Amino acid sequence: MAQIIESNQEPRARVDVDPVTVDIIENALRNARHEMDEVLFRTALSPGIREQHDEFPLIADPEGKMVVGQFGLSIPALLDRFDGTIEEGDVLLTSDPYSCDGAISHANDWLVVMPVYVAGRVVGWASMFGHMSDVGGKTVSSMPTDAHTIFEEGVIIPPFKLYARGVLNEDALNIILNQVRQPDWNRADLNGIVAACRTASRRIQELCARFGADTYLSTLDALLDRNYQAMKVLLTTLFEDGETISFSDYICDDGVGNGPYKLTLSLTRTGDKVLLDFSGSDPQSPGPINYYINANLARMFFGIYMITVADPQILWNDGFYPLVDVHIPDKSFWKPEFPAALNARNHGVGRIFDLFGGLLGQKTPDLLNAAGFSSSPHFMYSGHYADGDRKGEWFQLYSIGFGGIPGRPIGDGPDGHSLWPSFVNIPCEYLESYYPLRIERWETVPDTGGVGLHRGGNGVDVTYRFLEPGTIAIHDDRWLTYPWGVNGGDPGARGRKWIERADGTVEVLPSKVHDVPVARGDVLHFVTWGGGGWGDPLARDPELVALEVRRGLVSPDGARRYGVVVSPDGALNEAATAGLRERLRAERPADLPVFNMGPPLAEIIANCEAETGLPAPRPPVPS
Repeated sequence: MAQIIESNQEPRARVDVDPVTVDIIENALRNARHEMDEVLFRTALSPGIREQHDEFPLIADPEGKMVVGQFGLSIPALLDRFDGTIEEGDVLLTSDPYSCDGAISHANDWLVVMPVYVAGRVVGWASMFGHMSDVGGKTVSSMPTDAHTIFEEGVIIPPFKLYARGVLNEDALNIILNQVRQPDWNRADLNGIVAACRTASRRIQELCARFGADTYLSTLDALLDRNYQAMKVLLTTLFEDGETISFSDYICDDGVGNGPYKLTLSLTRTGDKVLLDFSGSDPQSPGPINYYINANLARMFFGIYMITVADPQILWNDGFYPLVDVHIPDKSFWKPEFPAALNARNHGVGRIFDLFGGLLGQKTPDLLNAAGFSSSPHFMYSGHYADGDRKGEWFQLYSIGFGGIPGRPIGDGPDGHSLWPSFVNIPCEYLESYYPLRIERWETVPDTGGVGLHRGGNGVDVTYRFLEPGTIAIHDDRWLTYPWGVNGGDPGARGRKWIERADGTVEVLPSKVHDVPVARGDVLHFVTWGGGGWGDPLARDPELVALEVRRGLVSPDGARRYGVVVSPDGALNEAATAGLRERLRAERPADLPVFNMGPPLAEIIANCEAETGLPAPRPPVPS
């Protein structure tokens, strides 16, 4: 356990803070969190961070509880595992999920934690982690889809002092950077993360100078308590005492031929508290899809659905954590045993949003979202220029794909969007300027969003033409199971990937694959999945459906799934539409299902190869 050194041993004084001061400090912290982002975006080199914003900041109180951030971390878990002192000017670094109880979830995430001192006393912590595009290992980008241990996934950094009392440990950093393929990227990205944390530290110190450290800390207590009280009301309002609800979903495969993996989440309320129980999920995978979820992260995901839905303006934080117990079975998908591989955990990170949505939406169907683009699919391309002025020069791309956001109570799901609200697409102009490829198509795929009163967002077809020989890798999911619809809505379409070779042959690719050779002129179609639909599709405005046909978001045949008849140019036929809707209503059940998961799993498995061109995965077994 870390020993925190403080020269000021005077106990802090708790003071009453007026609402105006609370509001000022709350918004100052929110701004500091966004400033952390901007500092990193302006200094990083890798496109994954600089262009797509694959990073997550946090500001915590002296105990390590998050008071503002995008992705809850577990600073206490890291400090519990760090054997040494913490002093002013120290900066901790780790990339080992097993050394911080899953505060980060794979070795590509480099986590920085920094104490914030004021007058010799720790008043908080600044922290941030970012996804490094490469950390070594047996394949480019360090995410081998056939990995069986974390040792295959690159350098694993135990918690250590990157800076000790402000002095950089250059020898240790050079040893780490010697293991990676793009050391200049990693160095710049890491420096940017440290600079972002130092920016947050300065802003906290400025607040303490302006209001006094005791007022600042008392305000943090007030903000944390506000979330606690809000959650306490929500739990007793939404869930009956003693009630248990459950929901299950799937990850399609693990990259080494096993799947689908059943993921189950249950909630039981007892008094003022609830228990989140991950029992019933499949065992850990021998492949790299395991998601070593930190218990506080499970609480964080729960809070996103509970508090931000009830009050989107509130500064959401960790204050409610004492009200939420978490049980995660050992050697399960959610808590694999060391040294299980973890690099493809992005599918579990995403699918947990669908799990919470399906779980909590059972209590309030009117607020229920369908299943959506619950992953962050990766595309990687690397190699050496074969000839010309750049002959022999190394190129390496890591990027995140987008897909269909689910239909929602408030409207349609956006087309071709990211799971994470802060992620943005790498511009096609950037890719074509810095990499030997051309983007021949970046467009939504009509009819891939599930039909409903509110349509699920469409997936996208990003078509890459390769101008240099190299290798590619793909990390994706939802090629087998469907993103489900709700309240009468239909599931969205599944994703698929294939290469049109320069010699005219076509090769269907699995959703998880690496080291696939490509030649000049080969074309990859990276088609992502759509979001599920929300509500009765026969209640959707026919004029809106016709407009979407004209815009290319729905095909004329797809419009008939809404009971809408249009001409090939998108003109609405009102009489034919009325007749078709009357017939469809007569043919379907009177009660529409709350969840439409698509065909039964046994049928999906039986039809797998015929429908997808890929063999069906084997049922999971304990590893």
